[in-house]
This record gives sequence, C-alpha cells and structure tokens, in this order.
Amino acid sequence: MGNADAEKDAEKFLDVIDVTKVYRMGEVTVNALRGVSLSLYQGEFAVILGPSGSGKSTLLNIIGGIDKPSSGQIVYKDRDISRIRERELTDYRCKAVGFVFQFYNLIPNLTARENIMLAAELSANPIPADKLLSEIGLADRADHFPSKLSGGQQQRVAVARALCKNPSLLLCDEPTGALDIETGVSILRLLQDFNINYRKTVAIITHNAGIGAMADRVIRIRDGVIDSITQNGHKVSADEVIW
Repeated sequence: MGNADAEKDAEKFLDVIDVTKVYRMGEVTVNALRGVSLSLYQGEFAVILGPSGSGKSTLLNIIGGIDKPSSGQIVYKDRDISRIRERELTDYRCKAVGFVFQFYNLIPNLTARENIMLAAELSANPIPADKLLSEIGLADRADHFPSKLSGGQQQRVAVARALCKNPSLLLCDEPTGALDIETGVSILRLLQDFNINYRKTVAIITHNAGIGAMADRVIRIRDGVIDSITQNGHKVSADEVIW
C-alpha cells in the first residue's frame, strides 16, 4: 500500500498547515520552520527525524501548544489551536497532550507515585498511578524520591506522569537522548506499549535514525522544511531497534 492509500484509510487527527516560525534576536532573524505541512493520524506511532537545528523541537512545541507559529495553522480535531485564547490553549496542553522530554523534570521533594499523580489532577479519566508504576516496573519504588532513582528509573517515572492523564496525543522530545542503550530500549518499549494498548497517537522527535524502524511513518525534517514522509511497511518492536 502506498503512502496516499494508507493515509486515506487512517483517521486524521491533527493537521499542521503551512506553518512558519521566525525568531528575531536583535538584528538576527532565524527561520526555524519554513512552510511545514503534515498530518498526524489517530493511533499512529510517528517518528520525526532530523539533525540538530533542523526545526524538529520547534515543530513539536508548536503542535503541543507550548509555542505559537508565526503563520499557518495547527488544527486539532477540527479546531485551530493556533488561534484560540490562552486559557483554551492551556486547557489543550493540560488535557489533550502529554509531554516527555530528554530531561526528566521530576519534582525532587515528591515520591515517584506523587510525581505521577500530579498529572491525574489534569484529567477527567486518568490512568491510576499504581497501575502505571506496575507497568513501568517500579511498583517497589513508588515511595522513593527522584534522588534515590537511577536516570532510567526517573525517565520511566516521567513517562508514566505523561501517560497518567490519559492524553490523546503523546509528544516525546529525544526521550532516550540521555540514556544508555538498554535503558533507552526500555523507554521505547513503554511508549510502544502505550500506543498499542491504548490506541493513542505518539510522536517522537529524535536524531537517532534507528528509532524510525518502529514507526508507522517516518517524517524527516531538514532546515525547517519537510524533507520526506515515508510509510513504514515493516515495523519492528522496540527490542529490535538498531542503535
């Protein structure tokens, strides 16, 4: 099945339409995004690949409502979130989107369970923290503070926190960038399981081309434009990713 046929059969979830992002720093102008258009689909696992400075983090931040485009539209379920009020944008970020970043950003004086439960307050239908702790293999570390957890364990807690509010869209910015290979694979396995078990849309940005092998589609971005979008006909599991 070609790309066009596959996309016709999928339920469109979010549209990025001719988005630009211009940063002005004094007399210097940086065109981070230059007319980017793409769609994300319900329940897909998408990987956005690109080198440092390609615009992929800027794109993720705009899709997630952290930043606004200079021009263009972000349409989520028929609603243009690039033109809504700040309160509505906050509601979108809090309820519809989960974020996983390279650095864990856990609150140091809260336990693993308490860090995860923070996100439950943002959702009408959260996934129970203890269920997630079990799924990430940290049930026996629920009452430990971040300082008593390894880097990989902290990232697992950060992933569980993002999943706790049961988001429609999970956005991950280099989620394995600070981890060794074995721990990185365990994080990818969690993200893949969430995508499969809960049928939620997951988008990962990374410079690691090997992660693209586990995606439904690989979106390549370079110099602020989409270089290519490829349907992956032979997805692999997280454990089969070649680093």
